[in-house]
Amino acid sequence: MLQVMTRWLDADEQQTWRAFLASSRALMETLDRELQRDAGMPHAYYEILVRLSEAPGRSMRMSDLADATGSSRSRLSHAAGRLEAAGWVRREECPSDRRGQLAVLTDDGFAALAAAAPGHVEGVRRHLFDALSPAQVDQLRRISETLAAHLTGS
Repeated sequence: MLQVMTRWLDADEQQTWRAFLASSRALMETLDRELQRDAGMPHAYYEILVRLSEAPGRSMRMSDLADATGSSRSRLSHAAGRLEAAGWVRREECPSDRRGQLAVLTDDGFAALAAAAPGHVEGVRRHLFDALSPAQVDQLRRISETLAAHLTGS
């Protein structure tokens, strides 16, 4: 029988881990609450609209959009249905693949995003960047890039 030795976190690592969890959760909850209050949309919908606004033709395959937003295909399909009902997104058949669908950002969706963006960016600035020194911002970027590369294998 192979016995695996657990590498427990030491006190500093435990404190860092818990601070990371608490700050990440609080930041995302705050930004989500503000987007809900000010723009009537959750952060997940805002991210979908942003991704579509940056895509060529303001459209993406649904599967690519799910991957880009870190959503399951079923969760993205549900969100797309809500965004479609709001008139912010429309779904179209993919011309190169009959099985695929495109999500397309409508003019109303772009207008909703444009209206929400200034308040959201101000919230990101106020709740994240204003609390950090320029050196800490640089450290946060480098740490985040390292973690993202490690976790995504890129």
